[in-house]
Amino acid sequence: MQKPLAILSLSALLAACSSAPPVTTSSAAAPTPSAVSNQASAGAKPVMSDVNSLASDPGKRSVYFPYDNFSVDAKYEQLLNAHASYLAHDPASRITLQGSTDERGSSEYNLALGQKRAEAVRKSLNLRGTPDKQMEAISYGKERPKATCHDESCWQENRRTDIVYPANR
Repeated sequence: MQKPLAILSLSALLAACSSAPPVTTSSAAAPTPSAVSNQASAGAKPVMSDVNSLASDPGKRSVYFPYDNFSVDAKYEQLLNAHASYLAHDPASRITLQGSTDERGSSEYNLALGQKRAEAVRKSLNLRGTPDKQMEAISYGKERPKATCHDESCWQENRRTDIVYPANR
């Protein structure tokens, strides 16, 4: 009797998790975290041409985090699904997950936080089927900022994990 109830509960849960319709953007400017979020949460399954462009499109290779946090937000689900799909179609491919932080805090703290962010993305990709042998998670802490001003607009750009494919692709 408990099996049918569990199956019914699981079916109801999956039905409640439907995705949103695809969002189309035509901006040619460099993406901001919110633009990447919109792309990541578009809800469409990646088609093979989109999956193949991941390695060359910097706008589709960053996961951003709130201040002092290393939890991967659900808005990056589609982005991570696309990378996992790409890596599944190219088992010889390897990626480096580079965790970064903003400039606030000590170097030691930021190195640890950057590593936790990189590991969180690694775990998310691993749960989507990407084997550990295809990924390396490292931290740069606050040493490689994307933006160099000293306010929240720059700090939010620097709180990220970049998914880096080898240059010889």
